[in-house]
Amino acid sequence: MRNFEAITNAIFGKLMNRKNYWETIYETKSIQEFSWYQAVPETSLDIMLELNLPLNAKIIDIGGGDSFLVDELLSRGYSNLTVLDISSAALHRAQQRLGKDAEKVQWICSDMVEFQPSERYDFWHDRAAFHFLTDPVEIHHYRQLTAAAVAPSGVMFVGTFSEIGPLKCSGIPIQQYSKESLAALFQEAFTPLRCFTTDHPTPFGTIQNFSCCVLQRNEL
Repeated sequence: MRNFEAITNAIFGKLMNRKNYWETIYETKSIQEFSWYQAVPETSLDIMLELNLPLNAKIIDIGGGDSFLVDELLSRGYSNLTVLDISSAALHRAQQRLGKDAEKVQWICSDMVEFQPSERYDFWHDRAAFHFLTDPVEIHHYRQLTAAAVAPSGVMFVGTFSEIGPLKCSGIPIQQYSKESLAALFQEAFTPLRCFTTDHPTPFGTIQNFSCCVLQRNEL
C-alpha cells in the first residue's frame, strides 16, 4: 500500500509540476516568442485538405494551446472542433482571440496523459505535443489513448522533432523520432498513410526539423 501511494504521489507531483511550468510559460510569453509559432499552420492544413475531411468531422487538436489552427478551421467551416491543452492560460488566450467564435469550439484543459475522451475522433492532430513524453509509461499510455480515441478508419497526424532536430523545447528535454520509428511505435493500431520530414522556420530565424506521420486507425 505504501509503495502504491508513493508511486501515485510521484505521478501526481510530476503532472502538477508540468502543468505549473506551462501555465507560467503562457502567462509570461507572447505567442510570437514560442519556437513553434506559425501564423498559418500550412503543413497541417495541407494534410487535412488531402484527406478531404467533411466539415462535420470530429477534430481534436492535442496541445493546441493558442495555435492558429483552430482559427483556420473555423474560417473554413469546420463545426466539430476540440482543442486540448494542459495550460488554462493558453486556452484562455485562444478564446479571447476568437471572441464569439470560441463558443463554437470545445475547450479541454487537461494533461494529455490524463485525458479521458468521451467520444471518438475522425482526426487527431498532434504537432509537437507527443514528443514531450519521455517516460516509457507515459508513451505507452499515449499509444493506448490514441488507439481508443481515434475512430475506426479515422486518421491521426503526429509530428515530433526528428533525430536531427532539437533535443529540447522550451527548456524541456524531448523524445526525438525518425519518421520510421514514429510509424513503428503506433503500428499495432494504425497503418501509415504517409510519413515525411519537414523544416519549420522559427520566429528566431532558426530551423527545426520535424518527423511527421499521417496514420489511419485500423478497423476493429
